[in-house]
Amino acid sequence: MNVLERLSTEIILADGAMGTMLHAHGIGFDKCFDELNLTHPSAVAEIHRAYIEAGAQLVITNTFGANRFKLAKHGLEDHVVQINQASVDLAKRVVAASFKEVLVAGDVGPLGVRIAPFGRVQPEQARAAFAEQIQALAEAGADLIVIETFSDLYEIREAIRAAKEVGVSHNSPLPIVASVTFTRDDRTVLGDDPMKVARALRDEGADVIGVNCSGGPAQLSRILKQMHQAVPNGKFWVKPNAGWPEQVGGRIMYPADADYFGEYALSFREMGACIVGGCCGTTPQHIAVMRKALDTTPRIDEPQITVLPQEEVTETAQEQPTPFAQKLNSGGFAISVEMDPPRGLSTHKLLAGASLLADAGADVINVADSPMARMRMSAWAVCDVVQRKVGVETTLHFPTRGRNLLRVQGDLLAAHALGIRNVFVVMGDPTAIGDYPEAMDNYDLVPSGLIKLIKQGFNTGVDHSGTSIGQPTSFFVGAALNLCPPDVETEIKNLHRKVKAGTDFFITQPIYRPQDGPSLLERYEAKHGTLDKPVLAGILPLVNVRHVNFLHNEVPGIFIPDETRKRIEQAGENGTRVGVELAVELIQQIKSWANGVYIMPQFHKFDMVAEIIEEVNR
Repeated sequence: MNVLERLSTEIILADGAMGTMLHAHGIGFDKCFDELNLTHPSAVAEIHRAYIEAGAQLVITNTFGANRFKLAKHGLEDHVVQINQASVDLAKRVVAASFKEVLVAGDVGPLGVRIAPFGRVQPEQARAAFAEQIQALAEAGADLIVIETFSDLYEIREAIRAAKEVGVSHNSPLPIVASVTFTRDDRTVLGDDPMKVARALRDEGADVIGVNCSGGPAQLSRILKQMHQAVPNGKFWVKPNAGWPEQVGGRIMYPADADYFGEYALSFREMGACIVGGCCGTTPQHIAVMRKALDTTPRIDEPQITVLPQEEVTETAQEQPTPFAQKLNSGGFAISVEMDPPRGLSTHKLLAGASLLADAGADVINVADSPMARMRMSAWAVCDVVQRKVGVETTLHFPTRGRNLLRVQGDLLAAHALGIRNVFVVMGDPTAIGDYPEAMDNYDLVPSGLIKLIKQGFNTGVDHSGTSIGQPTSFFVGAALNLCPPDVETEIKNLHRKVKAGTDFFITQPIYRPQDGPSLLERYEAKHGTLDKPVLAGILPLVNVRHVNFLHNEVPGIFIPDETRKRIEQAGENGTRVGVELAVELIQQIKSWANGVYIMPQFHKFDMVAEIIEEVNR
């Protein structure tokens, strides 16, 4: 019985990670793992042996990077054939010594270079490089070819074509597994969804359609469902990572334990997978638990695949809500802090402040966009830097002023591509008050219009004109709310317009009286019913008497009670200390109606805000 016939009647358990195990043996990631087939064959053989003893029925050769392009980085480009054939010979010797029926799959990974149209390597060059490696694997006696961990459909097509050409030339085509990896949003790095990928691999002639690496079993379960939906009669290969990797003490760690993989081995089997195993972070322990689960739990005759309507599949593939959104929607009390982008190129002070706030317990950093209409670094660039370098979630201030429809939509796509998911829609400050009063001040959308465009357009996968943008965005959208407006009826009218547009949360202007919230919200409820959206109350900590007098007398919409002003005045040089106390007291008092706070540091006093956060979180 050949490989494909076996896959029609049984599920095959493949091995786990090779690189993870080699690294655990003390081999650094700077080394050429593929060369170990020649220089340290015993290390590779020991890993094959451990997986076979754990119950694997298929082992993959140690040739993931054994192509001409990757080997050239180590000066080994002329050893492609030698390394690949040595790897197959090594695996087969281990299998023979085990006295078990175990398949040997020749492993083929990406070239490590971009091919046209996204790179300079032409398709025929890529195909030749793949063919060189695959021919060596086939001639050495591999039972099948596994083309895995690809993220570019253009590249994997050339690999499949090369494998088929090698098979034709030898009059003995080997079964081809073609496996793709996905990002956190269940798309490839080039934006292709699982259904498109599955159809493309089928149409190109892959015998088995695969998904590997990516995230953990939960993500690959979602992806497998969609692939099966696209190719109901296909054969499927699934090898998940042991969760998303984390760096701990200079080491790469994977969170998913072996027992967790045992449960998912059964799920993958019932969902139609015919080959299951593990990828990065998995070990012989993971494979042993999967073997036990598969051997002790009877198989259901018919794969339990629910054929979903297209719109339900799309919903399944959407991202999970942001931690900020989850906290607000679950009734938690969120703490958000505003930060201004720098006026120049240096981000050192900003990152230091963001780190301090994150360590203190801030849930999210709000990045203002050109506050007071003054020229500053792009807010979405700052969000990207903060998220990457500090690791704290951000909210992007997104003013409509100064942007036409083209600019608005282009900037939204850019923000989403950078991983920004929370946006706070505002009108923005008029340019007349800033550094460039003569600058264009036009806009095509008011805030409620932009909110509608995002929530009812982009988040459903279409732009303002109704044209598809490829996949839905996942923006969590906030809007401004003034709890002490000069015209209450107009504010309530605008609030209701934003609610109908789809606003997810509201951020208020600074308040200093806890009763300000209930007062306006009760007026709104009388007209439109309870406001069922989270409200973050604006908190602007007071620093000294001069600061208090300025805010009270010169900033529209801010009213500071007499008692508060007296406490700051009596504090003298301890004004900052009393400012912290007043902010903490106010925050505790508003928890009965607010879902969080939006703290605005004054004069870059991030240490003051950190103290407030720590006091509130005690």
